[in-house]
Amino acid sequence: MDTAISRFSVPDLNALPDDVRTRILAVQEKAGFIPNVFLMLAHRPAEFRAFFDYHDALMEKDTGLTKAEREMIVVATSGAGNCLYCVIAHGAVLRIRAKNPRIADQLATNYRKAEITPRQGAMLDFALKLSTRGGEVEDADLARLREHGFDDEAIWDIGAITAFFAMSNRLVHLTGTPPNEPFYLMGRLPKP
Repeated sequence: MDTAISRFSVPDLNALPDDVRTRILAVQEKAGFIPNVFLMLAHRPAEFRAFFDYHDALMEKDTGLTKAEREMIVVATSGAGNCLYCVIAHGAVLRIRAKNPRIADQLATNYRKAEITPRQGAMLDFALKLSTRGGEVEDADLARLREHGFDDEAIWDIGAITAFFAMSNRLVHLTGTPPNEPFYLMGRLPKP
């Protein structure tokens, strides 16, 4: 890919603070490449740290929502927010976590037709309403989630993930950050 990673300067990896560089290199070792969003956000190390600390606090736990359900929220709301990077990158993670090569494409285009449970449909109904018509959210929306077995902690997570990725989508729009090529194929075919 010859497209620039950002409309803003991208620092040299060796010029970054040790903790930021270490975190980026750990991701590179695990994924086999450096996701462009890491390099884009490294433009401002303090914000990089805050972003990924909050990201991990929301996305790397398995209580209330599965890790796949967390990614479902990201993909569906990022699709509504027209964020190609987040749809492609988090779609790859979702395909792997859900073990379903079709799910990310379905959620990014029309989650109501996706291979999901009614509970997950209620979760995404709420996330999309919060994402696109947040001022219309009312107590009845939370009551519907509770009817599907979500407790207050899970409801908070649905809302916080939706809000966090709205910010992430806008940062990608600001910077023009494209998805890395490897994301397009991840989780689509079984590993040999």
